[in-house]
Amino acid sequence: MNYENRFIVGLNEMDTVVDFLRQQLSFCRIFAFYGPLGAGKTTLVKRLFKRLGITDTITSPTFTYLNCYKNKQGQTFYHFDCYRLESLNDFLSAGFGEYLSEGQSWSFIEWPEIIDPILKDKVCKVKIDYHKNPEKRIIRCEIIK
Repeated sequence: MNYENRFIVGLNEMDTVVDFLRQQLSFCRIFAFYGPLGAGKTTLVKRLFKRLGITDTITSPTFTYLNCYKNKQGQTFYHFDCYRLESLNDFLSAGFGEYLSEGQSWSFIEWPEIIDPILKDKVCKVKIDYHKNPEKRIIRCEIIK
């Protein structure tokens, strides 16, 4: 069963999307963020992590591929950036696939196109695009159960 929610928000209204994504944590283990360069993928992940109680400095894992965070409740959040990966095999051979099914953890993946074939269930696909108003973004959240 799949369903989709659509938002048109500016930077100041992003908390609406963050609240929606937080509600999906109970049944989605993977959050995949799609969109062109500069659309706001990392900004949205950072805001969500702050709302989840992560107090560490949150940085983009562009060059490390993966950052790991924990909140005070002991929950683990993996933040991936697949932009520089060349194939699904690169992702899997690095051992990253194991993180996606780890219990009591959630994975947040920017530039997930290369690993789309393994994103089959318990996934929230967040598609961010530019709006005709340059201050706003169109955000579509597709839940795949």
